[in-house]
Amino acid sequence: MDPVLTSHVREPRGATLDAYVGRGGYEGLRKALGLAPAQVIDMVKASGLRGRGGAGFPTGMKWQFVPKDSPRPKYLCCNADESEPGTFKDHVLMERNPHLLFEGCLIGCYAIGAKVAYIYIRGEFSHVQRVLEAEIEAARAKGYLGKNIFGSGFDCEIYAHRGAGAYEAGEESALLESLEGKRAQPRLRPPFPAVVGLYGCPTAINNVETLCNVPLILTNGPEWFASLGPEKNGGPKLYCISGHVEKPGVYETSMHVTIRELIDKYGGGIRGGRTLKAVIPGGSSTPVILPDQIDAQASFDGLVKAGSMLGSAAIIVMDDTTCMVWLAENLMHFYRHESCGKCTPCREGTDWLLKILRRIERGEGTMRDIDLLADVASNIGGKTLCPFGDAAVAPVLSTIQHFRAEYEAHVREGRCTCPADWRAM
Repeated sequence: MDPVLTSHVREPRGATLDAYVGRGGYEGLRKALGLAPAQVIDMVKASGLRGRGGAGFPTGMKWQFVPKDSPRPKYLCCNADESEPGTFKDHVLMERNPHLLFEGCLIGCYAIGAKVAYIYIRGEFSHVQRVLEAEIEAARAKGYLGKNIFGSGFDCEIYAHRGAGAYEAGEESALLESLEGKRAQPRLRPPFPAVVGLYGCPTAINNVETLCNVPLILTNGPEWFASLGPEKNGGPKLYCISGHVEKPGVYETSMHVTIRELIDKYGGGIRGGRTLKAVIPGGSSTPVILPDQIDAQASFDGLVKAGSMLGSAAIIVMDDTTCMVWLAENLMHFYRHESCGKCTPCREGTDWLLKILRRIERGEGTMRDIDLLADVASNIGGKTLCPFGDAAVAPVLSTIQHFRAEYEAHVREGRCTCPADWRAM
């Protein structure tokens, strides 16, 4: 499949307004403004576009949940926090093709009846913020933003807001809290953001890649979009390939692709000719899959069948030098640090899991510690206000499930039993 989201990201000055308009940019917005908002939503629904941020929820349905008869203002929030380990696709789009995102935001605002869109970017993305704000000003100066866009009577503004670098701000209700100037902690739901969101008003929240697909649907039609992938998994998809591969990077293809093809064809194969040990297929919060499962389709439904999730499509590849106990410890260090502290299971449980994992990794653990890990994890997953708890325990539970012998070897021999050179790989 020829790239469509990233086809111009390597062009000099390809991120500018003139370059974007020169290649047909904002034509999707012009088409949308000639339709009724409900017709735009119907087009997005017909395309089968599913959210690219992790859950894969149908975008058109999410927009339809925003009440049309509410007297309150409506908002669209773009979740550009991108803090999931192994994920680095959204900042490529924002930095190299920002007007595609702006156009998607404007179409989304028109569809739900909003006049303001906020792009919430992670705290470390200061360079991205500079690009966004410069191009927002350029778009406003040329009439693509602001009052009476294209003479249609539609008014809309876009603002870039940089957060404080918290992983938890990627959870949609915590993102809203942060936008409102509060700590990035999840809200109790219901009510859901579509009804009571930003400033207590109806709000739609979508990922960067999701919104970047919207102009393509308006320009080329929902049938074209749906035809690019398997049933219910249509459209182009960005994959972040990292770890022990020869060519890590962001690659665009359809969701017909398999994990094996992503590793071998796009990633250049396992680095140094070593043997594949495991793959995290959707970011650190998704269960690992084994070498005999990599012929699974890298789609939302394909990876569920394989026992994992597509998530944010961060393909983290590990060769035979990787210590899976160290992997779980390393990721748990991250989750313990990033817990917002609101829920007791997360706040206390992640710290407890990290202590046990460190004990085992250092050769000081017992066989009982392995069962204790699973027991503690079972009291975190599904017992928190947001999916953070499920994300935090995924590396522990899946590595114990598939590599319990490695945990037991650490206990038995009092040391890491992986090849001595694994840390250098």
